[in-house]
This record gives sequence, structure tokens and C-alpha cells, in this order.
Amino acid sequence: MTTEGRQVERHYGQRIGWLRAAVLGANDGIVSTASLVVGVAAANVTRGNVLIAGMAGLVAGAMSMAAGEYVSVSSQADTESADLTRERRELESDEPFERQELANIYVRRGLEPSLAEQVAAQLMAHDALGSHARDELGLSEIHTARPIQAALASALTFAVGAALPLVLTWLTPTAFMVAAVSGGSLLLLALLGALAARTGGANVVIGAARVAFWGALAMAATAGVGALFGATPA
Repeated sequence: MTTEGRQVERHYGQRIGWLRAAVLGANDGIVSTASLVVGVAAANVTRGNVLIAGMAGLVAGAMSMAAGEYVSVSSQADTESADLTRERRELESDEPFERQELANIYVRRGLEPSLAEQVAAQLMAHDALGSHARDELGLSEIHTARPIQAALASALTFAVGAALPLVLTWLTPTAFMVAAVSGGSLLLLALLGALAARTGGANVVIGAARVAFWGALAMAATAGVGALFGATPA
């Protein structure tokens, strides 16, 4: 898509909402399920027990992620709605004061007072509430809270992420299960971190290393717990 022959700019900030939920969900799915699998496998139990524990972790984790994101983002949405309601009342009761308040914001951003007043007047004539929401409250379409979108994205990406360690568990011989799930999951985490960094315009190597480090730490901790409290092989 172009405007007067020039390519329309696409900014990384437009991806913040869904990218955050997707990365968080997939990362948690891989880390928590792989850690659970590694911890249970280190306790010297059967493959069936490991898979049951992993599946239970997948379902519980996906539901927990969906509920947590929905509640969290809903709280944000409620706060935004309350701010907009208050701003709407203030515009109805004292529009001149609100117009001057908006002009003062533009003056602090570098406009001359006379120009700031003109800009404030024209913007408020077009969309008074939208202008105050954007420039006074810091709300915009990009950052508007969307609880259902965040909940679904988190649950879906968690389930996809959690399924990957389970596939490795199912395909790998029991003797190599811990090593295969740990190594494969760390590789997946590194790829996820790199993909998220690239999508968000950040450093790919740092993104991959950051995610892989915390995943390795989580799996090492749960493997230690499983080995410490696990059953003794017959």
C-alpha cells in the first residue's frame, strides 16, 4: 500500500499487544511443560506418567494463562474506561478549560502558545475526547486493552509451546528423555526468542540468549527436585 507513491510506514509499536501475549504464552508453554517433563522424568517414573503429567500441565497452564491475561487486561480496560468517562464529563462541564489544558500540553512539547491553542481548538473540533485520550491520558488504538484477544492469544500460544516438549517426550527413548527434552526445548526457546526479537525490531542474539537462559535455569531446578525426591529404580 502506498500514499502518493511512497510506501506506508509500519511501526513495531503496532505489534506490541499481540506480540507480548503470543511470546509470553509460547515461552511459558515450553518452559513450564519442559521443566515439568524433565522434573518428573528425573524421578525415574514411566513414560506414561511423564506424558500424563505433561498433558495435565498443558491444559492447566493454558487455562491459567487465559484467565490471568483476561483478568489483568480487563483491569487495564476498566481503568481506561473510567478515565475516558471522567474526561467526557470534564469536557461537557468546562470545555474552555479542557481546551487550554490540551494547548498547555502542546506548549510543553515545543509549540508556540498561539499555535498550540490553534492546534488544540482544531483537534477538539474534530474529536475532543479522542484528542484528550491520546495526548492527555496517553491512550491510543495501538495500546488499547483487549482482554479477549490477549486471553485467546496466550492460551493458544501456551498450548502450542507446551505441545512441543510433549512431542519430544513421546518420540524419545526413555533413557534419553531428559537430555532430548532439555536440549530440544532450549533450541525451541532460542528460536522463539530470536523470532520475537526480529518481529519486534530488537537484537536477535540477545533475545534468543535471554529466553534460553531462563529456560535452562527452570529445567535445571526442576530436574534437581525430581532427582532429589524421585523414586529409586527397581
